[in-house]
Amino acid sequence: LMAEGVSEKNIFVTGNTVIDTLHMVTNRIRKDKNLFRKIKSEIFASGYNIDRLVNCKRLVLITAHRRENFGERFINVCNAVKELAFNYPQVDFVYPMHLNPNVRKPILDVFGETRMENMFLIEPLQYLSFIALMEKCAVILTDSGGIQEEAPGLGKPVLVMRDTSERPEALSAGTVKLVGTDFQKIVSEVSLLLNDSNYYYKMSEGVNPYGDGFACNRIVKYILSNLTNDINNVKIQ
Repeated sequence: LMAEGVSEKNIFVTGNTVIDTLHMVTNRIRKDKNLFRKIKSEIFASGYNIDRLVNCKRLVLITAHRRENFGERFINVCNAVKELAFNYPQVDFVYPMHLNPNVRKPILDVFGETRMENMFLIEPLQYLSFIALMEKCAVILTDSGGIQEEAPGLGKPVLVMRDTSERPEALSAGTVKLVGTDFQKIVSEVSLLLNDSNYYYKMSEGVNPYGDGFACNRIVKYILSNLTNDINNVKIQ
């Protein structure tokens, strides 16, 4: 904005309102037992029993759908996840599969008839159910953009399966890390987060550059405090 000539005094950083929504939703899920039961049922119907996490299990949540990863890159991702599931039988790996056949085919090609007790290839989730899983998970492996903003708000380290990100603030803050679709890098970085508590803590405690859940308050406060001046400065045509 400043490069385009907007005065710095007219720029107010509030944070992203999506983080406000995230905190509102998670608080509602925690407090509303009926809603949580409904969400548990929806997740179960999709293919995962969230009660497995009661026995101190950890969860790695995976999402992938981006067009640039179609083909060999998706196969690399699936092989990496499969390797991790074998290496960490005490950790659940949950992968809500996008409906796009370019996503599902490599998943089915790699996993085939392989049966692993801790690998769950489930159906897509609705927003509330996905947020509930995101709050319960330990690590998120994704190529999504929005999750790079949301997950750090819940203290979840995010490994991004892309070579670049349009969210450089998250990279600078250390809340997300690029791993691309390289088999070895995905395996090593997820393993590091699962094995090294200090490394995990550093990522999970990073300050989310996209907000603290009070963006709406700041926006309303600014508008109300300036509304009178703005009205007085309007010239009636």
